[in-house]
Amino acid sequence: MSAIFGVNLPPSWASAPLKHLTTHLNRGSAPTYADAGPVRAISQAANQETGLEWERTRYHDHRGPLSRLKGLLYPRDILVNSTGTGTLGRVGYFSSPPDKIPCMADSHVTVVRTNPNVLDSRYCYYWLSCHPFQVYTLSALAVGATNQIELNRDRLGDAPVPVPPLDEQRRIGDFLDTETARIDRINSRRATQAKLLEERAYAVVSDALIPGILTSPRQIGPWPWLPQMDVGRPLVRLGYVCRLQNGLTVDSGRDLSGDVVSLPYLRVANVQAGRLELDSVKEITVRRSTAERSMLRAGDVLMTEGGDLDKLGRGTVWHGELASCLHQNHIFALRPEAERLDAEYLALMTQTVHGRCYFESTGTRTTNLASTNSSKIMSFPIPLPRITEQRRMVSQAQTSLDRIRRLRDLLGQQTSLLAESRQALITAAVTGQFDVSTASGRGVVS
Repeated sequence: MSAIFGVNLPPSWASAPLKHLTTHLNRGSAPTYADAGPVRAISQAANQETGLEWERTRYHDHRGPLSRLKGLLYPRDILVNSTGTGTLGRVGYFSSPPDKIPCMADSHVTVVRTNPNVLDSRYCYYWLSCHPFQVYTLSALAVGATNQIELNRDRLGDAPVPVPPLDEQRRIGDFLDTETARIDRINSRRATQAKLLEERAYAVVSDALIPGILTSPRQIGPWPWLPQMDVGRPLVRLGYVCRLQNGLTVDSGRDLSGDVVSLPYLRVANVQAGRLELDSVKEITVRRSTAERSMLRAGDVLMTEGGDLDKLGRGTVWHGELASCLHQNHIFALRPEAERLDAEYLALMTQTVHGRCYFESTGTRTTNLASTNSSKIMSFPIPLPRITEQRRMVSQAQTSLDRIRRLRDLLGQQTSLLAESRQALITAAVTGQFDVSTASGRGVVS
């Protein structure tokens, strides 16, 4: 009885190095990218766990016969991402292009073409995707520095592959196609539910802070999406009730003479829409006087200068999570007048229909991103009821948001369990831990 990675294989199964079971095992080639061309190039970004994402592919300006093109793909080829932390080892399967344009793998992707007389391509795809092989890939097949790791072709060729009888390989491939598709459909529904919850949160905040904005927009004036405002909730320019603090410029030429301090500082990556990511906060050494001008205070509302257009302008309240923390110049710190403007109210206001429409309409757009500036932020027109009314609205919105967060957490747990079940099913099937001809897969998945 043979074993691979400590797992005993069925008595009728053999094992062999991958290179003995393939007719082609090589990287693709570097494309000459063009807006249009005769060949579509598949990169690591296009080769995702969920399948090939054709919108991420580009064209290669190939000249000459296709037969001379290194990396040319054929149906049933397996694609293995071969460089970079976080992408190396990711496995895809090529069936056919969406538009009949020939396809190639670029130089960061390894093409595995099985010998159909000894190794079924779908079975091989699932074997290379299974958890034990993925662990083996990172521990034994990768070479290079932390962020420059590469998949070693020779080591990949020597990697062990379980070899059931060919008809059994096909049964395993058919079984996993059916069962993983079933799990993926459930997962897709969970993703749809999560998206609907996001939309629900957006609507809840908008309706709580600006009643009527979803049902009765005036459709006139400079802000046509707003409803009629009553006298108790005048529109006020944010700059009248809030001060803006700019952050420090991070560059190697900054003055470090005299009295200096080393303190944590927030980067754009730390400030997300509606939340903070503080798992990786860096420190910076600056003059004490510079630090004092960029020091955050509890109650500041943080906004980034640029990012995705639909997230532009969304604020997050700083509650003093880190002592003596600074912020980078690409993050604005808004400091409301405490007796007139509640910080949580301001942060939630940026997440309403009003906030999104304002910042999307005033933002400066580039190819992939958008940006705003301090002048546009301070010109944001904000409904300003009494401070007690602001806090009541925030409490009402937060009660609903808490329920939505709990539901979102449950969906996240289900998604994680689905991923674990999918991987467990693949691993059990490709190592012969159960007979796929008599199994439905549901018992394994549950």
